[in-house]
Amino acid sequence: MGHLSVTKLSSNTNKADYIFQLLRDIEALDLMIEQNLIEKTPIRIGAEQEFCIVDSAFKPANKAIELLKAIDDEHFTTEIGNFNLEINLDPLELKENCFSNLHKQLRLLLDKSKLEADKLNVKIILTGILPTLTSRHIDINNMTPKQRYFVLNEAIKESRKEDFEIHIKGVDELNLRHDSVMLEGCNTSFQMHLQINPDNFVDSYNWAQAISGPILSACTNSPFLFGKELWSETRIALFTQSVDTRANSFMLNEKQSRVSFGSDWTQGSVTDIFKDNVSRFRSLLTSGTITDSVDQLNRGEIPKLKALQLHNGTVYRWNRACYGVGDGKPHLRIENRYIAAGPTATDQIANMMFWVGVMLGRSKQYEKIHKVMAFKDAKHNFFSAARYGMAAQFYWNNQLVSSQDLILNEFIPMAYKGLYSAGISSKDAEYYLEIIRKRVTSNTGSQWMVKSFRNLLKSKKTYDAMQTITSKLYEKQSKDYPVSSWRVLDSNTPQDFNEQRQVIHNMSTDIFSVDEYDSLELVLSIMRWKNINHMPVINDDKKLVGLLSRRDVDLLINDLKKLKQSVKNTMVTNVFTASQFDTLEQAKTKMITHKISCLPVVENDKLIGIITTNDY
Repeated sequence: MGHLSVTKLSSNTNKADYIFQLLRDIEALDLMIEQNLIEKTPIRIGAEQEFCIVDSAFKPANKAIELLKAIDDEHFTTEIGNFNLEINLDPLELKENCFSNLHKQLRLLLDKSKLEADKLNVKIILTGILPTLTSRHIDINNMTPKQRYFVLNEAIKESRKEDFEIHIKGVDELNLRHDSVMLEGCNTSFQMHLQINPDNFVDSYNWAQAISGPILSACTNSPFLFGKELWSETRIALFTQSVDTRANSFMLNEKQSRVSFGSDWTQGSVTDIFKDNVSRFRSLLTSGTITDSVDQLNRGEIPKLKALQLHNGTVYRWNRACYGVGDGKPHLRIENRYIAAGPTATDQIANMMFWVGVMLGRSKQYEKIHKVMAFKDAKHNFFSAARYGMAAQFYWNNQLVSSQDLILNEFIPMAYKGLYSAGISSKDAEYYLEIIRKRVTSNTGSQWMVKSFRNLLKSKKTYDAMQTITSKLYEKQSKDYPVSSWRVLDSNTPQDFNEQRQVIHNMSTDIFSVDEYDSLELVLSIMRWKNINHMPVINDDKKLVGLLSRRDVDLLINDLKKLKQSVKNTMVTNVFTASQFDTLEQAKTKMITHKISCLPVVENDKLIGIITTNDY
């Protein structure tokens, strides 16, 4: 979609024209397969690298357009968030030193972006979800100012007919209502492409589905979102919900989210995958006039199937079937979309080699995997890996087996076999697969971040810890040593950057609040039990409407009649508040000026924390 100028499908004529083109594309693809026109050899690999842009304090920086212009390289393109960019790496023939060559190109392009980023006083970070993101950064004002993103946002919102409800339960729990698809901008990935022989596409696609869970478990790198510790690969849960076109009241119209693992094994040919997508998900966008692909084929031309590619670009399967044309030849490939960016370029190339090796090294016992394994087991394995990472257990070969045992005893040997069969150099295979072996016996990116975060919380508040982790990610990525060699941060790890302190650094987020209709007697008890001096009061919409102080309530301790009244009758309604991005000095000045000892912290009228004189 990034290469097309898109508009929202609106009029009935507009929709009918687009559907005609879409159906002709599917017909043309069927014809190309029948006529043996799809390229079978050589096999190629490719990748897309998404990355985050941060400022000197390691917070998201809206510099994507400026940085893209400064880099001035066609390998780079925008993403939905104005704090992200993407690199499209050149496809390489799968042979000999292709992985180390891909690694070299990735390093060169990352170095090029770092050079220009330095001039703009920003930095680039490879990570699945940037730890320093806050709800403010996903406002639509931070969307990249490109038409296609606003058109997509408008189309999905129109389809949903209501705001997005995000609910992710991990170690912590996140509940969030949001009004745009900008939540998608939280996710950064390393998307891997493997060209597939059309004769074997469906079997290969089913195999890609079957191995997704074990592969993902070794590659998790996104344990946090908005300061919450959630899944080992939180991107899986977040992305599924962030572009879901299904409103709650319309769930029966589309039983799958546009971001999905699928509902069953694929049968038939590759066109059946595209037909299933078209059947399940209505088209949202068009790119204007598109040439009739069947007519092109009849004239001896190779069509680009633009309508099909556009529709495919709005259906986000974790393993996505793709059609493309390179050097005038059509090809098919599988795009692996579930692997997070980072922690280093080296780790990412190791992930890619591991996946490609297992894809190619399938033993005879796993041929026709749809007859050997239940699809629901494969799906269970995938979500178990996303939740628990290397702590996951998988249903494999009719047994329950740990992630570590399956990877070490079966998948890594399988990967060696597949890579050697493709002519990959033993030096490359041994170097990158050894990185995987060491990682699954030490720390993945998620494990390193979680262990470091928990240590840092012994001496820091949440956002301080997130900034420290992000700064150390940047430092270690610059050396490109794999994450398995990183030392877990201890509680005394210092910050190595200067920043004016803000409320977000010192506020408490684990706070108690009461409803305006709760009784004073109950509130007094809670304040005594929990040693709380200030109690925020919220209404049914979870908005801050008042504040109670321990002193105010203590004055009523002997007035039994008043204690049985609701909080609403006693609370202070003229409440002074702070923003999480106010400076500490501003908060301190406000407290002194108004002779108060606390400030509730609000975002869009919602209570998100509290800061008291004790906090600074």
